[in-house]
Amino acid sequence: MPHLNRRHFFQTCGAGLAHIALSSLEAAGTKSSHFPAKAKSIIYLFMEGGPSQLDLLDYKPKLKQLDAQNVPASLIEGKRFAFMERMTAPKLYGSRAEFRQDGQSGQWVSSRLPEIGKVSDKIAIVNSIVTTNVNHSPAMVMMHTGSMVPGRPSLGSWIVYGLGSEAKDLPAFVAMTSGPRGPRNGTDIWGSGFLPTAYQGVPFLNGPEPIFNLRNPPGVSTARQARAIEAIRDLNQKRLDMMGDNEIATRIASYEMAFQMQASCPELMDLSNESKSTLEMYGATPGKASFANNCLLARRLVERGVRCVQIYHTDWDHHNGIEKGLDKICPEVDRPSAALIRDLEQRGLLENTIVLWGGEFGRTPMREGGEGAAGRNHQVDAMSVWLAGGGIKAGQTVGKTDELGFKPVEDPVHVHDLHATLLHLFGLDHKQLTYRFQGRDFRLTDVHGNVVKKLLA
Repeated sequence: MPHLNRRHFFQTCGAGLAHIALSSLEAAGTKSSHFPAKAKSIIYLFMEGGPSQLDLLDYKPKLKQLDAQNVPASLIEGKRFAFMERMTAPKLYGSRAEFRQDGQSGQWVSSRLPEIGKVSDKIAIVNSIVTTNVNHSPAMVMMHTGSMVPGRPSLGSWIVYGLGSEAKDLPAFVAMTSGPRGPRNGTDIWGSGFLPTAYQGVPFLNGPEPIFNLRNPPGVSTARQARAIEAIRDLNQKRLDMMGDNEIATRIASYEMAFQMQASCPELMDLSNESKSTLEMYGATPGKASFANNCLLARRLVERGVRCVQIYHTDWDHHNGIEKGLDKICPEVDRPSAALIRDLEQRGLLENTIVLWGGEFGRTPMREGGEGAAGRNHQVDAMSVWLAGGGIKAGQTVGKTDELGFKPVEDPVHVHDLHATLLHLFGLDHKQLTYRFQGRDFRLTDVHGNVVKKLLA
């Protein structure tokens, strides 16, 4: 028998391998879950920089009472902070915000988030989230992929890999940004890692035209564009039949999706056809780049079958000037976040759409800087998130930290536990959702994670 080199093997066996490659790209269709799901989609409102849970969601009257007193050395011994040189003889810093209880649930929410407070009966607050890394970039990667090391698939990619997509002419996974800059890490936090790239997030830009090249150049008709796409597809198909590389199959699918988006996205992006009351509820302005517009666009995306939408709002890193910083940024996100919950509910979408709000870590109970420019350091032992919809048991606060907010004393929830719970709501067992890579079965939660049953409705 003649020696078969790699090229000859692929040329002679290409058709079968092409079929295998294409079969791995089932993001275009739905797949069966491990058990009945409560959620079909998720909107992740990510507050990059680490919002202060002590000024927003974790009420600490004792901390306020002890404001400006020295921190007992025993409480910070062995703790990791981002800038230790600023933490010599640290003093406690009580929140300047007032907290109040709205609704029947009686959950404590800061006066800085008045609209979130008004929908507190529709959300679950978790005040005991524990993460791993004290620095922004690895902490963000951890929150999105379950690992501090870049290169793992993101939460959205795992969900699409597990369930496929219900969107016919839109990506299954979309990432959007707002704020003064884009998020750190970029594709590391919405990428597909070692999963086929068909499962990665598609970024929409922060501007009046979120998608590049959505319109054809002058003189290029839709029919001409279709002929070009068809020719490119045929060339790629020949290469796929020869090489059997699933990334070529992804390329074919991406051209097809881009062509479909040229028809569907102009209507999707046009917020002017929303009612005046809806625009006012969000505080959205058609044609303007804002967190409010992105929240409204997120509702329109899940309405059309998009599985995962991530919205990044930056500028939460308040090492100093925290009062002024929160005065500015909280109104930017409070009203649209609450409007998103109300809007999804009134359209019957909240029942199967999870809304998750939070950052990469929390902030410390002691202050950085002087009284006039006080801020808070990074805190990995305790942070807060809130969730709504999609099978979440609303109107409750899960987890409790000590009276000063240093660490959980009741129901600690690690990032792996949060991920396991989110997958569970999608009908996916985090231990069974695996992908074999370099001789090992990988999963979002690695070898960790427990479903937080208190969060389940």
